[in-house]
Amino acid sequence: MRPASKTSRTPRSQPRQAPGPARARARGRRGPDGIDLALQGGGSHGAFTWGVLDRLLEDTSLRFDGVSGTSAGALNAAVLATGFARGGATEAKAALRAFWMDVASSSACFGSWGHPAAGQGISAFNLDSNPWFQWTQQWLQLFSPTQLNPLGLNPLRDVTARHVDEGLLRSGPLQVFVTATDVETGQPEVFSGERLGLDALLASACLPQMFEAVRIGKRHFWDGGYTGNPALWPLIYATASSDVLLVKINPLRRPGVPDTADEIADRVNEITFNAGLVGEMRAIHFVQKLLREQRLEPGSYKDLRLHMVADEVGLAELRPSSKLNTDRDFLLALHDMGRQAAEAWLARDRALVGRTSSVDIVQTFLAPRQGRGEGDAP
Repeated sequence: MRPASKTSRTPRSQPRQAPGPARARARGRRGPDGIDLALQGGGSHGAFTWGVLDRLLEDTSLRFDGVSGTSAGALNAAVLATGFARGGATEAKAALRAFWMDVASSSACFGSWGHPAAGQGISAFNLDSNPWFQWTQQWLQLFSPTQLNPLGLNPLRDVTARHVDEGLLRSGPLQVFVTATDVETGQPEVFSGERLGLDALLASACLPQMFEAVRIGKRHFWDGGYTGNPALWPLIYATASSDVLLVKINPLRRPGVPDTADEIADRVNEITFNAGLVGEMRAIHFVQKLLREQRLEPGSYKDLRLHMVADEVGLAELRPSSKLNTDRDFLLALHDMGRQAAEAWLARDRALVGRTSSVDIVQTFLAPRQGRGEGDAP
């Protein structure tokens, strides 16, 4: 798979014909700027992405073309697309709020673990010192999901079914791409078009320590974060937009060396869930260099313009354990952080959409490898 390729190609899991240059020209340059969204997964931290989308939907100068999401990012993408198909931006905003409040009220993922004392910061929602959480984690290390949950119950399925319309998801105006990991091959699988449904969403969010692998046809899938968090290549192959906005919620860097078993496991998971994205960024950077040097045929490859909304400082206070906390106050706090981060991006970088990237790939994603030449092949 080449991360940057000819815009006329479509990924094998996207049956709908990709919009070509003629369709892009027909839309006109004086309308809203088209942009693709790439939404990371991260458990309940996906409420940060909810806040970002909530603010972006208020900006009528932007037009969403495609959305690629993984895990919580996939759920956000599906709810966004369902709401948008029903009634545009206003309905999409309402749909996202209803979904996340349903998650909080039904403890859809992993339950509410109590409320912090008044005046405490967002770090109070970390669960590392919560005895009930610690006890649960011990059980998850000793027994498989099949042993702990022989009936295969998944409360997230019921919540998702209440807020995602499969028909609208497949036929609505937004192209949605959802990534899951094939258990047997270890390869990413992107679901879109007629293949995209509730099972694909649950597969994308299937943590193997907590849920049985999701069967789709004769294949089984785990969380897409292992192979693409999120996958960018579907947006490169199958949409007309050359601008991609990444909503990043997982830290690339975490200062210090972990020295406890829990800290080591948490950091290994963070590195693993970022590996696919970093690999794609390295390849995109290499293609951009070849385009600048005119070593590729002009117009045959997308010269991708990358943008990013994140809050490294605010989210740095949160431990990975907080991704399992679905407390309502926590989700609303993350939503507010997301709105503020989107507001900052709009003020700082919105004018660059359609013109140039606002993210330095080397500085943001590849800095640890700067010892090699910037133009080295991936």
